[in-house]
Amino acid sequence: MEKTVNLIKLSVGSDSYDDLVAWQSTKRAQTADGYPRHVTRMWPKREAEILNGGSIYWIVKGVVTCRQRVIRLDEVIGDDGIRRCAIVSDPELVRVQGALKRPFQGWRYLNTEDSPPDLPKGRALEEPLPVELNRALAEIGVL
Repeated sequence: MEKTVNLIKLSVGSDSYDDLVAWQSTKRAQTADGYPRHVTRMWPKREAEILNGGSIYWIVKGVVTCRQRVIRLDEVIGDDGIRRCAIVSDPELVRVQGALKRPFQGWRYLNTEDSPPDLPKGRALEEPLPVELNRALAEIGVL
């Protein structure tokens, strides 16, 4: 059985979960077939593990907030002629239990055993806690 690995990425420019949702609904952030995508310089070497049920986890304001299942990786050639990777995701954003994460550039691999669990379905519809409160609770181990 093939292993599964996730990706984790900062949602640069997003101040909230709703900002991420709004960005992904724009045509600029979508593939020709309407799926949300994130274009990055580096192509993951562990592609098969990502495509084996992996997700991309989004960090908003220092807190892991949600995830999306990765559907495929598309090659994108920029106007500068450089090959890039478009991480194409399922449109459904699944809320996860908040976890603090320090900033970093690009994306990182995230092992499934280290990934924050999904929020129960009933809690996923709740209004998220303010970022500062969420961060404080995560720091003391409540989240």
